[in-house]
This record gives sequence, structure tokens and C-alpha cells, in this order.
Amino acid sequence: MPLFNRLLSLLGYRSDLPYPAYHLNPELDALIADLAQQEHCTPEEIVEQLINQALQQRQIAADLWQRWQSLSIREQQVAALTCLGYTNSEIASQLGITIDTIKSHIRNIFGKFSINNRKELQLLLVSWNFQDWIPPTSGG
Repeated sequence: MPLFNRLLSLLGYRSDLPYPAYHLNPELDALIADLAQQEHCTPEEIVEQLINQALQQRQIAADLWQRWQSLSIREQQVAALTCLGYTNSEIASQLGITIDTIKSHIRNIFGKFSINNRKELQLLLVSWNFQDWIPPTSGG
């Protein structure tokens, strides 16, 4: 079930009504009431803020995915290994290409993600799992 639908489900959204209606499960309702009290606002304001944050995060994730899809397969490989902490020379060795080619791919990646350095790329994709991108080691 997509994240947004799960969120609506948790909020108790009912599509059978002529207007949007949400019924929270008691545990979630209590958490929201506590948070509203701490933040000195109404539970409705907290729910609105949470939904807005979820929608913003969803948009950010969609944007990152679109940018990722704009990379060539080789750029994706270089980006994944960069996020895993490999150096340019290690990436070049793993992929069997020159360091200058790696530098070119990295410039293209930075341009497509509108960033300036490796750390920014790692921060943007920190929640992504790149373990499957590690090339198998030989000899064994």
C-alpha cells in the first residue's frame, strides 16, 4: 500500500462519505493530543502539519527518484559507489574505467542533482540502500 494511502488509512480516512472524514485510532489520537498540548495548538493543526510534512517528503522523494532516473546506468553505478564511500580511484578500478571518466560522470551527477560535492550527494541519498551496487570481488 503506498505511503500516502497508509497515512490516510492510519488517520481513518473514509471514502464512503460525501466529504473527507478521518477517524484516528485511539492510540494515534492520544499521541496527537499530547503533541498538540506540547506545541500549544489544536490537534487539527497538528494533523494538518503532519499531512503537509508527509506530502512534502513524498514530493522530495519523487524528485530525487526522477533525478536518479535521469542518470545513465554508468552514472548510477558511480553515484551508488560514491554514496558508499568509494574514492574515484576505487570506483575506476571496480568499473574498469579511467579516473578522468569517473570525474566526468561525477560532474554530470552533480549537475543533474544540482549539488556541488560528494557529501551533498550522500546526504540527499542517505536513506537509500546501495549495498547491492557493490561489485563482487574476484578470486573466491
